[in-house]
Amino acid sequence: MGSRKINKRTFLKQSAITVSGLAILPSLNFSGFDVPETLLKRRLGKTNREVTTFGLGGQASIQWTPDDVDPVAIILKAFKLGINYFDTSNLYGPSQMNYGKAFRQLDLIPGNSAYNEKLRKSIFLTSKTHLRYAKGNLDIPGLNNWTNGEQGSHTIDDIKRTLSQVFGDGNGNYPKGAYLDMVLLHSITSQPDVDAVLEGLDNPDPKAKQIGALAALLDYRDGTNKTGLNPKEEKLIKHLGFSGHWNAGVMMQLIRRDHQNILDGMLVAINANDKLNLNMQNNVIPVAKAKDMGVIGMKTFADGAMYTKEATWSNNPSHVVRKVGSPEMSYSDLIQYSLTTPGVDTLIIGIGQISDNPEECQLTKNIAAAQIKPNGLSHAQRASIEKIAAKVKDGKTNYFQEAKGGLTAAQNIITEKIESNKIILSWDTAYAGDDPINLYKIFKNDELVGEVVHSPQISEKKFSLVDVLNPDSKSVYKIVTVDKAKNWVSSELISI
Repeated sequence: MGSRKINKRTFLKQSAITVSGLAILPSLNFSGFDVPETLLKRRLGKTNREVTTFGLGGQASIQWTPDDVDPVAIILKAFKLGINYFDTSNLYGPSQMNYGKAFRQLDLIPGNSAYNEKLRKSIFLTSKTHLRYAKGNLDIPGLNNWTNGEQGSHTIDDIKRTLSQVFGDGNGNYPKGAYLDMVLLHSITSQPDVDAVLEGLDNPDPKAKQIGALAALLDYRDGTNKTGLNPKEEKLIKHLGFSGHWNAGVMMQLIRRDHQNILDGMLVAINANDKLNLNMQNNVIPVAKAKDMGVIGMKTFADGAMYTKEATWSNNPSHVVRKVGSPEMSYSDLIQYSLTTPGVDTLIIGIGQISDNPEECQLTKNIAAAQIKPNGLSHAQRASIEKIAAKVKDGKTNYFQEAKGGLTAAQNIITEKIESNKIILSWDTAYAGDDPINLYKIFKNDELVGEVVHSPQISEKKFSLVDVLNPDSKSVYKIVTVDKAKNWVSSELISI
């Protein structure tokens, strides 16, 4: 694929040529980054869609819009530059309405005389719901259940709200033919979250008092009415997935409990300070990829905390970072770290501002930095970026991520006697620290009796080992987790 360098100042004076709904870009060079004539794309897991390595996040100025910023212009420019992955959410205030304004200018509204169906099919639009139930009780201790909607408080209300705000009148109505490429269960954080969204999934019952989000979303993906909540048998969704910031273990559990393999995508926090916490890159990301889920990265700048913003959730326009990087922390290093994390397919980034001056335009700078292949950084380069990022706010940038990390022992160990002299030891995956897990060593009375190679645990089937008990003495077992760097952690002793 060829590329050519042009003067940065003249880039925005050149128009992208649109042919059959595909944006063809002039190539450019920003601070040493050569951008090819078409943007790099990667396969988004089992969706089998090819998406650009940079995706437009639905927050920053698209949600918390400063007075002097036009959020619609950001969306239009991203589209013009060839971006085909777009992100929003029912929790992002006016974000979905801003997409609706942009999509009208782009002729992406089904039913309108100028509707460009081919162009609509060329992009991937994802929204999210933070509502855990499609029917029933919402007042459950520990349940994270939020909405910005005035038109209902259950999962499908959120989906129809998105379609109305992006493609319809914003008041609950949406045109025939409107759809979302993916809906994510937003911010899966706790055990009650997992239990709630899965309720009724394997055995949907229209008479049930409570029905979890996934069962109903599956009806709206497949055009079925197994839950009784899709009487018109509408097909409004192409793919389903979830997002998570906080607890990799909870996210891994949701994937393991997806018995029907309906989760096609995962949006996950991943940045250069990931390993300072219960990390995603050696825990949940490998599990998602082992099930061929598309993995979308987020929080590469820690929601601005890598720069000027305090390490806390954004809640107003003053929190939007308007600069491009800093002398202390390269924006391009952070982007490329996330995109070279094994398993990541694309990276969504919120944009604070665009500009006719490419040096001040976050969008063009970030797109340029995102033109990198999965193996585009060496292990040493990634380690160097980690070292620099750890100095920002003393490494305490990831307020959204569980702080307690490091290699752990195997989880949920159980024993079962079989026959008269044998035992099965079974366990769930340990959690990895700085390095991936390699294997489990099983000791009986301090003697090594077996090894089990680690692989991502993609179902509720546990790791296991069968051993022969000592006939004349007590058998005391322990399971030792060993990572690729030969660090190890032992379980508690198990006496039989």
